[in-house]
Amino acid sequence: MIKINIKCYNFVLVAAVLFFALMIPEVKALTVGEAVNFNVDKNFDASARSQLSAVLVKTSPNLYFYIEKNWWEAQVPAKQSELLLNLDKLSLEFDKKIYPTLTSVFGSEWKPGVDGDNKITILFHSLKETAGGYFRSADEYLKLQIPDSNEKEMLYLPVAQIDSPQLKVFLAHEFVHLITFNQKEKIWGVQEEVWLNEARADYSSTILEYDNSYEGSNLQRRVRSFLEKPFDSLTEWQESKYDYAIANIFMHYLVDHYSINVLSDSLQSKLVGIDSINEVLKKAGEKESFAQAFTNWTIATLINDCSLKLKYCYLNKNLTNIRINPTLNFLPVSGSSSLSVTNVTKNWAGNWQKFIGGNGDLTLEFASLEGLSFKVPYIIFSKDGSYSVEYLTLDQGEKGQLEIKGFGDAYISLIIIPSLQTKTSGFDGLELTYPYTFMVSIAGEASSEEEALIQKLLAQIESLKKQIADIQNKNSGTSSTCSQLNNNLYVGVANRSEVICLQNFLKSQGSSIYPEGLVTGNFGTLTKLAVMRFQEKYKEEILTTLGLSRGTGFVGLSTRAKINRLILGL
Repeated sequence: MIKINIKCYNFVLVAAVLFFALMIPEVKALTVGEAVNFNVDKNFDASARSQLSAVLVKTSPNLYFYIEKNWWEAQVPAKQSELLLNLDKLSLEFDKKIYPTLTSVFGSEWKPGVDGDNKITILFHSLKETAGGYFRSADEYLKLQIPDSNEKEMLYLPVAQIDSPQLKVFLAHEFVHLITFNQKEKIWGVQEEVWLNEARADYSSTILEYDNSYEGSNLQRRVRSFLEKPFDSLTEWQESKYDYAIANIFMHYLVDHYSINVLSDSLQSKLVGIDSINEVLKKAGEKESFAQAFTNWTIATLINDCSLKLKYCYLNKNLTNIRINPTLNFLPVSGSSSLSVTNVTKNWAGNWQKFIGGNGDLTLEFASLEGLSFKVPYIIFSKDGSYSVEYLTLDQGEKGQLEIKGFGDAYISLIIIPSLQTKTSGFDGLELTYPYTFMVSIAGEASSEEEALIQKLLAQIESLKKQIADIQNKNSGTSSTCSQLNNNLYVGVANRSEVICLQNFLKSQGSSIYPEGLVTGNFGTLTKLAVMRFQEKYKEEILTTLGLSRGTGFVGLSTRAKINRLILGL
């Protein structure tokens, strides 16, 4: 039992309230033309400044407009008049559309706020070219708490975009951050996950119907960036255009299929990130969790076909044609063959791998590390143009297998879409990468002519290998001296000194590990096979601890540790 002295408690509480009330800045009438010094974020400022002087150029019912003093005074009077007219339009847009629409969806900002003033301060200053604006939560506290606070409800916009049609989009985006501070930090005392905070803010342009006209819209810019790099992680935030792109595109899918309440209700929740979305979906009676919604999104992004299943498409009219191009993997059109690839991925990132070619019975084996949680839907495409979506069943060791009879005849291609869904919270920086391997084999038959040609080509390849090895042995650029491997190495890494170090090390292990002995600086199939032999030779130290029985060819932490010990003679 806890006892509290009520009289003493009330006295302390009243004293604290009076103290902080005295500390709140006095609200006074502001005069247009008055210059004020502001603290700014040097990470966004074009000159990495942390403070600058700005002039109050306009007030409106809801906003104060400040512009960087040196920039404003450098404009001729005619240009200043033109800019003030633009700000008139922007303030009217904010008063009539942005403010009432976004507050009706997400709730209000802190009002009257830390400064006791209902108006929001907008500061235009020179930002880095890639920045469309920012919000500092530090401004929501007294200087007594955070010394560089401006003690205002405040947003920062790029002065270079002050006459741009996109300015209203930037303002709406940053205003959502101001709302989020109140709804999460002020009311619940929690900080929203960055990816979801940015996703809500970026979706505001669609809520305000600014994206209805697709050409030149924020949505169009996001789609272009997304198609450049669709495999970016949704939850890892590095302030790149690809982070904004995937957050925006995924949010369109999520809202289209689960309603705007997913965004609004999760903002009012005391939970954050994925947990808050799962809470909303559960309360709404949805059978699907965030994880299933994300998996459905990876499928929709590939096929975008409502006729197959409503959840496998986008409903926004401007996204009906969006489809990503998967990574192609070619199999020989005749004879037996196999392909093994190890990739790395991060949590909540899409991976699309397509297999074509081959003629026979196809077997695909998927494997990752025990303790992870992968979802692996796959799509089989028939010759008649139809296709179906299935799910690969993984065991406790994150391994699974599928078989397709008559591949290359009845079925012309296969696409797998593995996504790692292990981590659900704590996304506050760079995320770790994790490996996954797929091995595809075709049990087919080759004609006698093809078999003879294959043997001839193999003989030529062996001859070329010997010639290349002779050249490499004479190449002084492939020195075997190196102290250790510090980075993960895998197929595709090229022209790196560490690959040369690895190949020299493998060569030193003898012909049973690396019979070709090539030192090229390029991590190809032969190097991968040598790594696999090495891993299996020392499987107790490298593979068993990871729950693996076969080598992967991926030079990760445990493999590097063993190699480094042997290099040092330990």
